[in-house]
Amino acid sequence: MISGGEPTLQKEAVIALAHYAKKLGLAVGIQTNGLFPGTLETLIEQRIIDRIAIDYKTRWEGFSGLVGGYNAVPAENYEKNLKKSIRICKEAYRENIIRELEIVITTFYENTEYIKKISEEIGTTPLVLQQGEHKAGQLQVPAPDMTNGEYISKRRILKENHPPLTLAELKSIADGLNRTVRIRTREIGEITYESDWRCRDARKRKR
Repeated sequence: MISGGEPTLQKEAVIALAHYAKKLGLAVGIQTNGLFPGTLETLIEQRIIDRIAIDYKTRWEGFSGLVGGYNAVPAENYEKNLKKSIRICKEAYRENIIRELEIVITTFYENTEYIKKISEEIGTTPLVLQQGEHKAGQLQVPAPDMTNGEYISKRRILKENHPPLTLAELKSIADGLNRTVRIRTREIGEITYESDWRCRDARKRKR
């Protein structure tokens, strides 16, 4: 699995790595935020990719180049490129060019309002709700300027004030989506969750 940072930023390197892995007889996957659809398109056209996981960033998370190594990107541009990436990947998935495709939302209390809309946008593409954890690096003071003691203290305070969503809370979010989702947490790994939406639909049809 090729990941980052944002691996699709380095198009030539990713393509070379994928070709090399294929020569070794390996399956190739990539984890991407979808900002660079051209890289994904080339990987698909050259049939050197088997699995794509798109980490869908919400507006709450913002979009800055400080982590990925490129200039800050306006939310509108990111969403435009992301939707193009999803469209390209869905077509490749339908045509069996890639074997696996999933949309991953790293889920926090602050971005739950966006999840239902994203679920509707992606249609039947497999959706993963991944338990998010606030990082000390998201604090106003840059991590390199902190002493180790300051970092540990701020990380503890951050966890106390912003604990990760629990499995029950993630299931509650999934209940409102009327679809099967996969849920990932640190505690249990990954589960497939269907909630009771199938039962509700069956009851409606009986009436």
